[in-house]
Amino acid sequence: MSTIRDVAARAGVSAATVSRVLNHDTKYKMTNETIERVWKAVAELGYKSPTSSQMRYVHKTDTDSAVNTHKFGCILNVQGGKYNDPYYLSILSGFEDAVMKKGYEISFIRTNEELDDPKVLYNTFQDPVSGVIIMNTLEPATFRYLKNQTPYIVGIDTDHNDIDNVAYDHYAAAFMAIRHLMDKGYKRIGFIGGFQENMKLSRRYNGYYSALHSFSLSYNPDWVLASNWDEEYCARMLREAYKKGNLPDAYFVASDLMAISVLRTLFDLGVKVPEEVAVIGLSNIEISKYSNPPLTTISLPIREMGRVAARILFDRIDGDDTPSKIVNLGAEVLQRSST
Repeated sequence: MSTIRDVAARAGVSAATVSRVLNHDTKYKMTNETIERVWKAVAELGYKSPTSSQMRYVHKTDTDSAVNTHKFGCILNVQGGKYNDPYYLSILSGFEDAVMKKGYEISFIRTNEELDDPKVLYNTFQDPVSGVIIMNTLEPATFRYLKNQTPYIVGIDTDHNDIDNVAYDHYAAAFMAIRHLMDKGYKRIGFIGGFQENMKLSRRYNGYYSALHSFSLSYNPDWVLASNWDEEYCARMLREAYKKGNLPDAYFVASDLMAISVLRTLFDLGVKVPEEVAVIGLSNIEISKYSNPPLTTISLPIREMGRVAARILFDRIDGDDTPSKIVNLGAEVLQRSST
């Protein structure tokens, strides 16, 4: 366990200076550079103040109903506003349902972007929590800090292989989408999703690409558009493809949120869906059934992902010491009017 002297040594300051930074003491002047060095050292060493290094959680017993119950945290994966992505909010809702039904509490909801600030990271964990769910792969330093602060972490489809994860098969979901489009008679099929610089590392893109070859369908790089998981950027890329005459007969869009942006853009361009271009999304967020036209999608059990993550945490707290595991949930085609 790191001490305040360890933090001071790492930051190259006195223990008194570290104490002033941690306690937000503005009586003594400190440069921003000094403050940043202290917070960075705190995050790197996983330091926790003595007042909050008590027992991380207390079991509730039949004989003492007043004992403090378990508290949990959640780290959202978002692009832009904290509560803008309905996919992750649905997972959070399922997690919250399971936690509340057990009589436990959610202590904090943070985003990966917020925790990039060492001060926010440190303050988030000043109150002990029994476990945390994380919805994306975190930076190594942030992840190490979390592991030092909480006994159990469950990932939602992350690349951290030393914790439990709840996921779905991206490759199989993409393959399923292309099979559906092929069965509907579409042969010129495009893909929208991911980032241009690492598109070929995307499991959804690889599922799309493999399905085209498996079904002897044509591949055209002009039909592949990066979305950067940003609705406006996605719309801009689609408008450029339209101007160049590069629209396929159908698109598999790697998230419903991006697919709804695609539908709106096609409508603005006067392109009829599905007569001229069909669209299938992925996830089945609530709003997808209200799009124009209603979106065909690969339906994922989103809320159940949150519930399963909660149950894994509960099992770990109750003594499950089996090796970390991945729980893959199923997917299915939900036919609507966009294909």
